[in-house]
Amino acid sequence: MAYAARSRRTSAVLAALSLGIVALTACNGDAEQDRAAPSANPSAAGSDRGSDRPSTAGPGDGGSASGGSSGSGGTPPSSQPGSDDGQDGGVGMCETTDLGYNVTVASKPVNHALLTATNKGSDPCLLPGNELVITIPGLDGAAEHVGPDGKDWILRAGESAYAGIMFSRADTAGGKSAHKVEVALTPSETPTTVPINDGPVTVNDGQVTSFFSTAEDALTY
Repeated sequence: MAYAARSRRTSAVLAALSLGIVALTACNGDAEQDRAAPSANPSAAGSDRGSDRPSTAGPGDGGSASGGSSGSGGTPPSSQPGSDDGQDGGVGMCETTDLGYNVTVASKPVNHALLTATNKGSDPCLLPGNELVITIPGLDGAAEHVGPDGKDWILRAGESAYAGIMFSRADTAGGKSAHKVEVALTPSETPTTVPINDGPVTVNDGQVTSFFSTAEDALTY
């Protein structure tokens, strides 16, 4: 009988120990979960806080709205150089009658004269730089072009363009005396007659340059 009592006490002690181990295990598991949970929360909180911080992305990285608008805005076309005076800005082509002309015999080089064409209007016009027609009355055909090709460019009110006229080559004998030339900005226009200052000149092989912005360049060829 004493043996049976000891067995029951032993069983009761083992049962109590088992319950204690189970309880301790459960407490340790809860503690581990409590320690693990805060490690996930800071990243979420950090991401929430990060959404309140201004973006540091630069141009080209999909940055802020203000950065994107500055990249696509740029300078308005109307304020870019030459756009107000270009063809797209409503400036028309210069016509022969829009300009005033002066032809003066040059001291250098020999057999040359300088044509000065001045915008006598109050508005700019687009000068056809490479279509100038010079004709000597009494001679057949217009003067040949010499020198580089020109480009159309804006001639503002009061501004001048220059072209060189060669009347005679040194290796060509003979010629016709002339005291005036006929000038047209394009072959399709009616020419205007311009007297030759310091003339007359002897003409045997007329040549003319395109328009230049300086008299020195015009008399180079």
